[in-house]
Amino acid sequence: SQAIRAGNLLFVSGQIPLNPKSMEIVSEDPAQQANQCLLNIKAIVEQSGLSMDHIVKCQIFLKDMSHFGSVNEVYGKFFKEPYPTRATVEVARLPKDVQVEIDAIAVFE
Repeated sequence: SQAIRAGNLLFVSGQIPLNPKSMEIVSEDPAQQANQCLLNIKAIVEQSGLSMDHIVKCQIFLKDMSHFGSVNEVYGKFFKEPYPTRATVEVARLPKDVQVEIDAIAVFE
């Protein structure tokens, strides 16, 4: 499932940087990958009748924590204050050997 609603919460599955039209990884660049992950999340929450403003928590999984700065810069373009809570962790490997995966929790108000 791309997302599951439980009560007033929407749990969005981890998104990797696949272009939904081509089903190809968008780039090897972590910032561009983060951008696509967040575009995918945006499409899912909007399809559920929400916006990015409804997201209250994200988890970011990075293959290399040294990319935190560039990924954080992209992340900041998708959200406004108060920013969602977030956890960012470095992992050994991600699906399709991507650099970034992001999941989210949104709230229906």
